[in-house]
Amino acid sequence: MTDIDPTLYPNAESDNQPVDAVSRRRVLAGSTAAGAAATAGCLGGGDEPNREGSTVFVFNTGDGTVSLIDTATNEVVGTTHLGLSSSFPSNQYTPQLTDTDDTLWLNVDRGVRGLSAGSLSETARFDTGSGANWLEQTPDGQHLVVSAREPAHTLYRLDADPDSDSFGEQTGVIDRTSEGGRGDNDGPGPCDVTIHPDGQYAYVPDLYGDTLTVVDIPSFEIETQIEVDPVGEAPAEPWMGTISWDGARLLVEHNEGDAGSESIWDTSDPANPEEITRLTVDDGLGEGPLTSEIGPESEVGYVFTPGTNDISVVDLTAGEVTDRLDVGGSAFVGTWDPARETLYVPVQTTNEVAVVDHASRKITDTIAVGDSPYGATAATVRPQSDNTDALLAKLAQMGVFASTAETTYCIGECACGHQLERD
Repeated sequence: MTDIDPTLYPNAESDNQPVDAVSRRRVLAGSTAAGAAATAGCLGGGDEPNREGSTVFVFNTGDGTVSLIDTATNEVVGTTHLGLSSSFPSNQYTPQLTDTDDTLWLNVDRGVRGLSAGSLSETARFDTGSGANWLEQTPDGQHLVVSAREPAHTLYRLDADPDSDSFGEQTGVIDRTSEGGRGDNDGPGPCDVTIHPDGQYAYVPDLYGDTLTVVDIPSFEIETQIEVDPVGEAPAEPWMGTISWDGARLLVEHNEGDAGSESIWDTSDPANPEEITRLTVDDGLGEGPLTSEIGPESEVGYVFTPGTNDISVVDLTAGEVTDRLDVGGSAFVGTWDPARETLYVPVQTTNEVAVVDHASRKITDTIAVGDSPYGATAATVRPQSDNTDALLAKLAQMGVFASTAETTYCIGECACGHQLERD
């Protein structure tokens, strides 16, 4: 493989898999700490989930744990060892959809995993044949749309209705390998998925096709495909995107040139998006735009720009960068709480979550979490952690499970241990 882009393939040239390099001293220290935690019962007990607990789930890629944040207090109220991690879990409509028995949908190594929000037990598993996956639920919670990048270059629709006999199974597929891709890529490289609030259309930026693909979800066919032009000599490389809550605007992130760019699209005709403007560092945008979230009134976008350790705040009407929020490290994603008042942003390089108050558009708090937090989502329920969870989480934090935790694909500066290979 030649001309490896370290942003797309952060571990491609090294054997950067999780390693079991734990000393006896660390094991003993971890066991002692875990035993104390278990004896004290510090995480609480009981098998029943908290049915009125607005919770942010932060996936710590460094130790295979999930930190549970109470959105009322902005405190970590539990840490559970999952043995897996997720960098881009479904989080657009999930916070409002997910209650006790509903499913959190996660991207994991080579596919998709579903976990019960109330117990964190597995509810579904689907293999995409790809190491890089993105996924999103429809607003009614009936479908899950999955975008599997290389080598699959395929879009999937899964049944996400927990009451369905075919829950978790494939109900639609679009194999896009025939489209080809730029250079020696064997497909268009479909990346992120964002879904229009009417549930009719999904928008998929194509990294290697330099296209924006609009998918009709009910028929699961390509409705429209738009060529995306670059602003300079480098390819446009669109790869991530977020549709506004009112359906009128679409933000698209581009791995374009040395610093990336951000485009704003008019989606008033949902099937035929039109680009309005493209923002670059010359317009005040931070470097390396990766993903974004849009404010509850659809007036502002928060673009995560880890290349400059900040969040670029974009006025969607004026098409301008209005502020940059310094998070003190590399933050790649964020998630709204279920009330859509507060944005929670894992900062992977500081082991913290930055809390952004939307009303003031300022960072108002930071929360210490696990090792290398990356992905996040939310729900209106909180699973209860028992003494065993406390023990396993403490051992994981001491590195005892470093060789057995499943990995997830991370873009850029990552400690996920996932090695993505191109065929």
